[in-house]
Amino acid sequence: MERVFKGIAVSPGIAIGEVFILDDQRRRIPKRAIPLAQLPGEHERLDKALQASIAELSVLRERTDKELGAEAAKIFAFHLGMLADPTLTRPMHALIDSETTTAEYAASTAMQQLAERFAGFRDAAFKTKVDDIHDLSMRVLKNLIGEHTSKLSKLDHRAVVIARDLTPSQAAAFNRSHVQAFVTEFGGKTGHTGIFARAMGIPAVVGSTGIREQVSEGDTVIVDGDSGTIILDPDQKTLATYKGWQERRRLFQISLRELKDLPCVTVDGTPIDLQGNIEFADEITQVIEAGGNGVGLYRTEFLYLTAESEPTEEQHYAAYAECVKLLDGRPLTIRTMDLGADKYTQEQERSENPERNPMLGCRSIRYCLQNLPMFKRQLRAILRAAAIRPGTVRVMFPLVTTPEEFRRAKFFLNDVMEDLRDEGHPVDPTVKVGMMVEVPAAALCAESFAGQSDFFSIGTNDLVQYTLAVDRTNELVAGMYNPASQAVIKLLRMTVDAAKTARIPVSCCGETAGELEYTMMLLGIGLRTLSANSGSLPALKRLIRSVTIEQCEQVAKKAISIDSDGAVASYLRDVTRKIMPEAFDGRSAEG
Repeated sequence: MERVFKGIAVSPGIAIGEVFILDDQRRRIPKRAIPLAQLPGEHERLDKALQASIAELSVLRERTDKELGAEAAKIFAFHLGMLADPTLTRPMHALIDSETTTAEYAASTAMQQLAERFAGFRDAAFKTKVDDIHDLSMRVLKNLIGEHTSKLSKLDHRAVVIARDLTPSQAAAFNRSHVQAFVTEFGGKTGHTGIFARAMGIPAVVGSTGIREQVSEGDTVIVDGDSGTIILDPDQKTLATYKGWQERRRLFQISLRELKDLPCVTVDGTPIDLQGNIEFADEITQVIEAGGNGVGLYRTEFLYLTAESEPTEEQHYAAYAECVKLLDGRPLTIRTMDLGADKYTQEQERSENPERNPMLGCRSIRYCLQNLPMFKRQLRAILRAAAIRPGTVRVMFPLVTTPEEFRRAKFFLNDVMEDLRDEGHPVDPTVKVGMMVEVPAAALCAESFAGQSDFFSIGTNDLVQYTLAVDRTNELVAGMYNPASQAVIKLLRMTVDAAKTARIPVSCCGETAGELEYTMMLLGIGLRTLSANSGSLPALKRLIRSVTIEQCEQVAKKAISIDSDGAVASYLRDVTRKIMPEAFDGRSAEG
């Protein structure tokens, strides 16, 4: 029976595929019914996970016995005894059959029931074992869900990933040729899930609360990334309708390819520089094919998020050198690592001391300045790569809030450059050094920063978030996240005006730069360089080639005069839809 769910649309397009559920062993495992035919496979998965856990614990017990003594090793002996006890493992298998559910739900439930029984005993010796049971539960679930997660990189069918949430490291590890769409229960408009989906060119919907408990692996699902709709078990009529919309979108995308080699200029002849945002070097080919003139934002933190350990200088260098080679003289703006907030390395994710408020904590340039060996390794690699093609690489520091931070970051860059010279490495002394304007403090002091910076790049994701005090990944307040807010527009104008006065380049590389409804406003306030994901570039070019700067200035002037933030967003959407209706949802012909 067809069921419809709603969420927040974060990456456009329509996908039709099979459900692949990605659970997280760190959180409560939802109960899901599975087909009877899959039950033997669940029993096999459970047995394998139990055996893998026993093997791990045996190694741990032996190592602990050697290093810490027999008393400490008894802890793991207790764990091994638990897994060998049929009174624990038999109920797990029984739950799989009686509830027709997954191995992970059965294991989690049986372990929880045992923990509750131990917690109910008066004897303190029993109560102290509760933590051991929870630890054992995590180990078994890790082997169950980790095994399931690893299958995701080996998918051989069209899969729609449904998860509670996605970490950047999970998303980066996906088999991009088979993952058709993302759906998550949590998240907001500009979180990392949407960024990844747009970079991969696939639809995504976030904030669809409770959907994991309503689906089964292998179900047919439609994801509508334009409207934020998810349709489970669609009937034939619905499938035919969405396949028709898919085809219409495909034809529209084909029509955009004819623009690839045409200049990106407005009707009245003003050139606009379109560049691409990338996470990986191999995306450069897509940027160039989409008509991009270079890379305006290389998010280097994904070098950290896709590996178990910190990348070496040589790994950094190899990635940056490949970018320089692929761009063949086109510009490359490398942002130093923007770790923290919602982007953690696997080591950080395992930390027992998470920050209380990471969005206002040690992230981005602050993290770099507190981890100087790591920061300098990256700077060395960037400068070495810049010497391959002098004049093409720019260095950009993220989340700069004070002139002191910017000066310190530049000091270490110069320090590293001197070290490389002393070691005999070639360097490009003309490397441009700029900063992202993504907090109100930087925008308000843009005049001061402009005197120290070679260029500005406006990061609208964080600028909107910090200006409006709205967590962009929180689905409860996602509706309040509005790049067309009057406060945001004023900060944008202030930054652009300061850059013009100082005669330094200024671009916009946030997600707003890739959304058509904001293009005319951004051009109208004076921006002439936009950097977005490759999938957004062809439509941006078509719109730019359809308008005049005078039109854009009128649109910006009108937007600034409207006293309701919601009305501004609606006005910008309506104006753009009139100029280019076919780009919004591919269904305008049907109303």
